[in-house]
Amino acid sequence: MSQTHTTTLWRPTGPAELDLVRQSDWRRWPPRLPEQPIFYPVLDEDYAIKIAKEWNVPHHGVGYVTRFEVDTEFLGRYPVQRAGGRTIVELWVPAEDLNK
Repeated sequence: MSQTHTTTLWRPTGPAELDLVRQSDWRRWPPRLPEQPIFYPVLDEDYAIKIAKEWNVPHHGVGYVTRFEVDTEFLGRYPVQRAGGRTIVELWVPAEDLNK
C-alpha cells in the first residue's frame, strides 16, 4: 500500500473568501473571479503573514492566514514561482484547476 505525502501550503485571505471556504466545510477554495485567473497559495508561512498584513488588513480591515495540505504528487504539475527573495515563493494554479 502506497503512502500519500502532502505538502503544507498557506493562503492569505480576507473575510469574504474565508466565509466561502467555511461554507464548503473547509474543503475547497471558491472559484476565482474573471479578473483572478490564477490561485496563489504560498509555500512559506511568514510570507503569507506578510501578505495578509500588507494587503488584506488595509483592504478589508482584517486578514487571515489559512494552512492546508495538498497531495505532493498533484502539486508537481505547478512549478514553484519565486516572487522575490528566498522565502517569497508561491504556486500559480490556473483557476480552472481548483476543482480538480
